[in-house]
Amino acid sequence: MTAGTESIVLGGGCFWCTEAVIKMLKGVSSATPGYAGGTAKNPTYEQVCTGSTGHAEVIQVKYDAGKVSLEKILEVFFAAHDPTSVNKQGADTGSQYRSIILYVDEKQRDIVTAYIKKIAKNYEKPIATEVKKLDVFYPSEDYHKDYYKNNPLQPYCLLVIRPKVSKIKKEFKDSLK
Repeated sequence: MTAGTESIVLGGGCFWCTEAVIKMLKGVSSATPGYAGGTAKNPTYEQVCTGSTGHAEVIQVKYDAGKVSLEKILEVFFAAHDPTSVNKQGADTGSQYRSIILYVDEKQRDIVTAYIKKIAKNYEKPIATEVKKLDVFYPSEDYHKDYYKNNPLQPYCLLVIRPKVSKIKKEFKDSLK
């Protein structure tokens, strides 16, 4: 990372969805899909899909904190998925689709926990987002990177990702690239 660049790892269901919406934010330099939060070393997509690795599908977000705040990233992240759903986002079910935030330091942890406490009143059910310190991030296989951009007409992209992207474009137009 370059000076001034920070990173955080977010999981909000399918990493294709999370990557597509977070990459639109001004100040985000990259959103790399991968796996984190579990115990298996160097997991593959197929292994993570079984739910036996403990890992979630996540993205590693690198951002310039001088251009976008962690709070703004969290605002978009929470708007793009249901943080009250346990191990499920839409039709995607299993622990690999859980809502999770993996912070890199105590400052981030404090910002994340304060943000969740602030927005909790906006939900009828409790926020189920797991918050824990990042142990290790494993980048995904290359074909997952820029999945929405590279496969815009694939049915999952049309039916699941496109509506999320449209919602974020409408709600956060002033914060997007």
